[in-house]
Amino acid sequence: MNPVTVEVIVVTWNSAEVLPGLLDSLEQGLHGVHWRLTVADNASADDTLTILQDRFPEAGIVRTGYNAGYAAAINAALARIAPCTAVLVLNPDIRLAPGCVAAMLPQLGRADTGIVVPRLHGESGALTHSLRREPAVLRAVGEAVLGNRRAGRFALLGEIVTAEAAYRTAACADWATGAALLISWQCVQDCGPWDESFFLYSEETEYALRARDLGHRTRLAPEAHAVHLEGDSEVSPRLWTLLTLNKVRLFRRRNSAPATALFWAATLLRESSRALLGHRRSRRAAAALLSPARLRTRPTADNLA
Repeated sequence: MNPVTVEVIVVTWNSAEVLPGLLDSLEQGLHGVHWRLTVADNASADDTLTILQDRFPEAGIVRTGYNAGYAAAINAALARIAPCTAVLVLNPDIRLAPGCVAAMLPQLGRADTGIVVPRLHGESGALTHSLRREPAVLRAVGEAVLGNRRAGRFALLGEIVTAEAAYRTAACADWATGAALLISWQCVQDCGPWDESFFLYSEETEYALRARDLGHRTRLAPEAHAVHLEGDSEVSPRLWTLLTLNKVRLFRRRNSAPATALFWAATLLRESSRALLGHRRSRRAAAALLSPARLRTRPTADNLA
């Protein structure tokens, strides 16, 4: 095994519009690192695979055959790759800055670290608050009352780490947004497959918390930079509802029934209060939270909330 071999895994689904930008950034983003690319495609109906084959004919392609979800696609790719130093999981809407991965690898060498993430920025250059604390009842209440950004200033009251200083150090977090994750091979082996019961959203939360439970912390590499074009969870009521339901489902798995009831109530308070202010996505999420069947059913491409 090459001591600095990185297996790059990209999950695609109708990603033709954003994939070229990622592919253009890989060479410089992984400069100085021996790497291979595998793309797990969830049955794209556009030109995603044509673009990939034209630009990277040497790339490995794993066809899941259907829209299997993010975790299932990662698992399909992991089953095809060889042992390596680390696995770099990327969204197709990521753009790696030059030297990004080389700056991440030293942090992965720390004994307690299994996952490393770069500093993420939006297209405008503004810092993306990508570090997260573990979901908790008090944090759900804090976000419901104060809002995510204000609550995030206080470790006990917010899940999102909003302090700018935290993004200037090699800080540990309970988890981080999953758009760009460098995962050590030891962590991959210890954690096993990603949890496919989360079709989309919370799968990276579950994985990072499980990794932490096994002694593999998530750490920021502040010198590593990437741009995340970001998805549409901020504007799509359907995806916001899925995100909200999966947060409750994951919390229920890791906590007692009384704690889960309080977390659900705080989450409902947040979405209901936003719904009263006219937010359509919160209106839909609140309605879904009030449906026991929605919380029990595993979301798929065919039954997204």
